[in-house]
Amino acid sequence: MTFTKFSMAASVLAFSASALVPAAQAADFDDYARVVSVTPQVEQVNVPRQECRTEYETSQRNYPRQQQAERSNGGAIIGGLAGGLLGSQVGGGNGRIAAAAVGAVTGAIVGDRVDNNGNNGNNYNNQPVYESRPVRQCRNIDSWETRTNGYAVTYEYHNRTYTSVMPYDPGSRLRIHVSLTPRP
Repeated sequence: MTFTKFSMAASVLAFSASALVPAAQAADFDDYARVVSVTPQVEQVNVPRQECRTEYETSQRNYPRQQQAERSNGGAIIGGLAGGLLGSQVGGGNGRIAAAAVGAVTGAIVGDRVDNNGNNGNNYNNQPVYESRPVRQCRNIDSWETRTNGYAVTYEYHNRTYTSVMPYDPGSRLRIHVSLTPRP
């Protein structure tokens, strides 16, 4: 055998031997771990709410209002008598009757004005008017709630302890994904 044939035979033998030894590969599979403890992760959250109520607010406005004034007739009667008496003293004959009539009418008007302070029967004064209107008043009230935002899960797999935060309580067993890769 020559060196070339020997080297070729060694290569074939080495290649065949490597085919008999399995190559190191990664392994992925699912398994179960034992849950040691589960602790809820809670927090206090403020959820303010609005509380409203309706109150009635009263306001006052002044409106001019026409009012019928109380009148007295005494001044007109006395004025009419006095005017008639004075008018009858003027003139003579039929003129005297006319003067008495004009004096009575004028006296009645003047007497009425004096007795009623010049008020002609209409009295305007500001009368307060009260109005109620609804007013809605609101205020914010703090409302605290306790919320669970996850679970701290401590589990054991092949005598090693791990902790993870999960969105749910897994119970007594936890399904895990195992990935094995050989170290060089």
